Amino acid sequence: MSSKIKYVHTNIVAANWRELAAFYIKVFDCIPILPERNLSGNWLDQLTGLKKAGIRGIHLQLPGFEKDPTLEIFEYSPENLAENNRVINRAGFAHIAFHVEDVEDVLEKLVQNGGEKYGELIKTKIEGVGILNAVYTRDPEGNIVEIQHWENDKGVSR
Repeated sequence: MSSKIKYVHTNIVAANWRELAAFYIKVFDCIPILPERNLSGNWLDQLTGLKKAGIRGIHLQLPGFEKDPTLEIFEYSPENLAENNRVINRAGFAHIAFHVEDVEDVLEKLVQNGGEKYGELIKTKIEGVGILNAVYTRDPEGNIVEIQHWENDKGVSR
């Protein structure tokens, strides 16, 4: 017996959920999905393993999708924002990626909205796949975001 499985969301824990959500809305054209979340209660304590847990935040519709999957941006109380020095090769989730028409344009928009470049902008041919133009960046809270554009071997966007 096979179960139906559907990918639903990716969560980012933010120091300031409103500011981080605004960044993804401005830079990557994400769309807020209401209602905003303001969650607490015994059920949340049981789910998270935290005492007196509280979550505030929002789901964002990702570009290219009608509803799911979403980017979930939450702020927790009590806070646990220990510095973890996110790096691209650390075990676990490394980054999220957005395909765009113009990598340089979106990179500029990202920097203007509080993000920063993490690596160098590259353009390379990957045999059997196509031509990749990409750069790793950081959002205003340090999460790694890849901005990419793929073309086929004839230079046509995929």
